[in-house]
Amino acid sequence: MLISIEHLNKTYIMGAEKVEALKDVSLQIDRGEYVALMGPSGSGKSTLMNLIGCLDSPTRGKYWLNGIEVSTMSDSELAEVRNKQIGFVFQTFNLLPRLTALENVALPLVYAGLPKEERLKKARAALEAVGLGDRMLHKPNELSGGQRQRVAIARALVNNPAIILADEPTGNLDTKTSHEIMALFEQLHRAGNTIVLVTHEADIAQHAYRIVRLRDGLVESDERNEHVATLAS
Repeated sequence: MLISIEHLNKTYIMGAEKVEALKDVSLQIDRGEYVALMGPSGSGKSTLMNLIGCLDSPTRGKYWLNGIEVSTMSDSELAEVRNKQIGFVFQTFNLLPRLTALENVALPLVYAGLPKEERLKKARAALEAVGLGDRMLHKPNELSGGQRQRVAIARALVNNPAIILADEPTGNLDTKTSHEIMALFEQLHRAGNTIVLVTHEADIAQHAYRIVRLRDGLVESDERNEHVATLAS
């Protein structure tokens, strides 16, 4: 079991008000799964993503990632887990404008303490894996939206993470480019990567093999996506 979540709760104190963003959520995700977390605004999906991504800690409950209990970790311990275990892909790409695609992809390896030659070798391989071998020395403003997201995906892959966590990865892209990016995620999944996709769009969620729907901080449904499973078999 790659991800095991038991009775997870997250409460935010906003002035005199208590907001229960997550209420007693339990969830298991196996290695190699492709799961979409889906729900409307305020459903708790972003809170759950932040907890899965070790960007926040739960108020109550337990969370194990790759055999490590992370629910009780300090901020510095969580930062180390994030760098080693999780590859993030964000809606807004989060690329540094002054760095080339190659330098952006190599950045997580700087924090991991790898020597420069090894960093660049791994970053080149990651960019080739997402079809950007000919754009390595371009800066973000010289790339299209789809190419920028491919750079962001390569950066997520470069550390060989246990999980790729994609937050609305097609939110800033047109329909054609969105399909290309989702096809790339399918390719990465077939290569053995575990992918957790956070989206509010039903057509994007349909690319995943399992769809977990949240509403009002609770898991409303957790179902295998028979359509994708049938196409894949």
